[in-house]
Amino acid sequence: MWRALRRQGVLGINRRNACYTLAANDRSLFPLVDDKLETKRLCIEAGIPVPRLLAEARLHVEARGLPEALRNVESFVLKPARGAMGNGILVIHADGKGGFLRGERLVSPEDLVYHAAGIISGLYSLAGHHDVALVEECLQTHILLAPLSAGGVPDVRVIVYRGIPVMAMTRLPTERSGGRANLHQGAIGAGIDLASGRTLFAVHKNRSIVRHPDSDQPLVDVPIPEFERVLEIAVRATDRTGLGYIGADMVVDAVRGPVILELNARPGLAIQLANRAGLRPRLDAVDRALGAPDTAWQQALPVAERVAMGQAFSSRSAA
Repeated sequence: MWRALRRQGVLGINRRNACYTLAANDRSLFPLVDDKLETKRLCIEAGIPVPRLLAEARLHVEARGLPEALRNVESFVLKPARGAMGNGILVIHADGKGGFLRGERLVSPEDLVYHAAGIISGLYSLAGHHDVALVEECLQTHILLAPLSAGGVPDVRVIVYRGIPVMAMTRLPTERSGGRANLHQGAIGAGIDLASGRTLFAVHKNRSIVRHPDSDQPLVDVPIPEFERVLEIAVRATDRTGLGYIGADMVVDAVRGPVILELNARPGLAIQLANRAGLRPRLDAVDRALGAPDTAWQQALPVAERVAMGQAFSSRSAA
């Protein structure tokens, strides 16, 4: 089996760590993407759209003030600044009576404070360290993707290597995932053709599917709105970090278009399942085209040119 996977160019976790996560990424730069506040700052400085920050709590005493500060906000997302894999994220809506709802369940002000306190204490952070509870605006699902989402907002992940997008997928919430767009929590991953911006294949819990389990909507050959813009923003955002191998996660908002959610220096490998393609041929194509690593000249290439290169490499690897 391993030989077959190798022939298909599938990237394994050991090679990813040794040859890409560590070799292409300066560890001193990891805090720029491990901390969502730092990522937000980088993007804002570059004019890249990010979710609007409504509130933050760094201390437990500040967490106590969140319910009152958010009482008149129609919807918001409470999340850890240094969280991973979607853990610790709450999507909250107003109940119209001054209260809060998570889905159809009432969330008391005390519940909100308790959850924020857990975030601050490091319950969801990457290393269990002290964290910051962030409150961001709740982005709205684009009308074209709404039928494919169950109780949440889908996102798009783009893997960018040396400034060139090499693979992408959309992650679609399900009832099983609790409305969250995280594959390990039960969301669907649908691979995207970089050239056409349409979905190619879909997987759910590592099994191939063609229809959404909740809505029965087709999952293949679905156009991703503003996909060219998605790729451009992914490249621009990752350029700001100085990292060579990175995943850019974003939402195509119904009003604002593509918005960066976060950047990830250790993007997972399930994107290969969603695309039915290995990453290695595309990564090798980038290395052959660019030669020795040189961040300065690579980033000097126009973004549109690098997007076109990634689209060409993905087409060749599929041929």
